[in-house]
Amino acid sequence: MKHVSARASGRWSAGARRRTALVSVLAGAAAVAATVIFAPTASAGTTLGASAAEKGRYFGAAIAAHKLSDSTYVGILNREFNSVTPENEMKLDATEPQQGVFTFTNADRIVNHAIANGMAVRGHTLAWHSQQPGWMQNMSGTALRQAMLNHVTRVASYYRGKIHSWDVVNEAFADGSTGARRDSNLQRTGDDWIEAAFRAARAADPGAKLCYNDYNTDNWTHAKTQAVYNLVRDFKARGVPIDCVGLQSHFNPNSPYPSNYRTTLSSFAALGVDVQITELDIEGSGTTQANTYRSVVADCLAVARCTGITVWGIRDTDSWRASGTPLLFDGNGNKKPAYTATLEALNAGGTTTPPTTPPTTPPTTPPTTPPTTPPTTPPGGAGCSASVSVNQWTGGFVVTVRVTAGSGGTQGWAVSTTLPGGAAVTNAWNAQGSGTTGSVTFRNVAYNGQLGAGASTEFGFQGTGTAPTGTPTCTAS
Repeated sequence: MKHVSARASGRWSAGARRRTALVSVLAGAAAVAATVIFAPTASAGTTLGASAAEKGRYFGAAIAAHKLSDSTYVGILNREFNSVTPENEMKLDATEPQQGVFTFTNADRIVNHAIANGMAVRGHTLAWHSQQPGWMQNMSGTALRQAMLNHVTRVASYYRGKIHSWDVVNEAFADGSTGARRDSNLQRTGDDWIEAAFRAARAADPGAKLCYNDYNTDNWTHAKTQAVYNLVRDFKARGVPIDCVGLQSHFNPNSPYPSNYRTTLSSFAALGVDVQITELDIEGSGTTQANTYRSVVADCLAVARCTGITVWGIRDTDSWRASGTPLLFDGNGNKKPAYTATLEALNAGGTTTPPTTPPTTPPTTPPTTPPTTPPTTPPGGAGCSASVSVNQWTGGFVVTVRVTAGSGGTQGWAVSTTLPGGAAVTNAWNAQGSGTTGSVTFRNVAYNGQLGAGASTEFGFQGTGTAPTGTPTCTAS
């Protein structure tokens, strides 16, 4: 067996787990508790996790606790991956549903499964503007700041010694060309709220790597990428504890894989932090999808401090974007061409040369326009249309809704649907909800209401009971 210090190196030993392996988290000594013990299993290069481990990296998947009873799902998970991220089970609404009352049952199921199978755990997420419990949504100012810090401290302390990396703060920057912070109840407690969260997380779990995580930060020329870069540079200069940056990397026609992706990875790495690809999914199919997965893996392997990749789900049907078939296994658990390309890229390895020093100011070249061509006749006429994908389990569901503008574009939109009897919405993201039972309506938030002709955006909501089955109606303004 080989000992790998989770925070000191972020590297995985070759053959970095076995299904029957033991991961010993020894109580009483934080330095020891932060050490993960791996033992070899699959032959070199035959699975994603084993091949990544040969390169000192991990290859993980986001998983849901309720799916751990699915034998096909668990079989792929245990065979292929050496790291897991809870999809929803560690978020604020799941872990502190009532103020001061903490619930870890479902998160523990994932953590215990990972430990029993020699996998590392990425904690997701401690502080976020979305998926807050109702009591937190209604707070502000000093009371909210203290509640947030208490949440960070209590959750990180509970899992102290068991988490490789924490997404301490998630999605704190706005989309668009300004590079501004996202307007949220947390941001309105003061500009230093992110720093405060990181300092609290370090005190609560000194052995875990602390990450800032966001989406649409893949293209080096984009203002949002530069804003996150400047935040990390400032934190490093002032000694604020930050160890890693997470790039979600959700790629689709409206947000494509950029040709300068490797520049982004190496530029963050040059600041002295690890880079983790935290929520990878790539919509598409066949050779095009496979080649994009191949490019992403090659880019990571070419940057010494790109320490791991996590795909956001296992099978296409497990994805929050199931209609886009964005993952490595189809709904039946069969390997797709994207899987083969990913494994081949992992086995091919990379140069892992030290990162070059990136520019110290934002680039003067404006961001390139994504190479998307709207359909000749946008759907939805002058209004908009909505399509859904559903993840249903016993007692609950998650619905992802894609809103597509018609020929006139939108300045705003509203999507309405009817829930079956006994069903209730518990939270939503990227939209403002009205109503929790019966007829419910979701309206755009500040950053996703304006859509060009044929353009799309997505939001989601979670609930208890049975998911709605009818096609929702979309109204544009």
